[in-house]
Amino acid sequence: MDSRLDYFGNPLAGKVLKHINSAGKVASESGLPFATQELVKIRASQINGCGFCTDMHTKDAAAGGETPDRLNLVAAWREATVFTEAERAALELAEQGTRIADAAGGVTDEAWANAANHYDNEQLVALISLIAIINAYNRINVINQQPAGSYQPGQFG
Repeated sequence: MDSRLDYFGNPLAGKVLKHINSAGKVASESGLPFATQELVKIRASQINGCGFCTDMHTKDAAAGGETPDRLNLVAAWREATVFTEAERAALELAEQGTRIADAAGGVTDEAWANAANHYDNEQLVALISLIAIINAYNRINVINQQPAGSYQPGQFG
């Protein structure tokens, strides 16, 4: 499988990605735990069918110490006992924030309140931002049909 165009090698795309990456760096350097960040990115990428981002973030999470059991259960997190209550709240917010077009009400007050019980305002800002950023990346990669499977942890810095 080949991508539709060399998005990552395109000068205009480079300018766009520079700004998205800068926003991602700010959000990732927040007090939100690394594991939570990667779980959220993985779940949104699964929902959006983005193989490239799913590949990247499962590999980055594994390189950061995440266990195979947890990585294998992200898609079925509701039935899995391996996630903390805080992680479950973040995963619910990520799902609802990714599927905003699927429900007339968007993110429910219940999902927001649950996340707010586990994260402070800075962490919530980081969580919202990471959900938005990974959704942007998912859309770029899905539209471009960016192939998955060859990512190496840390490949992009």
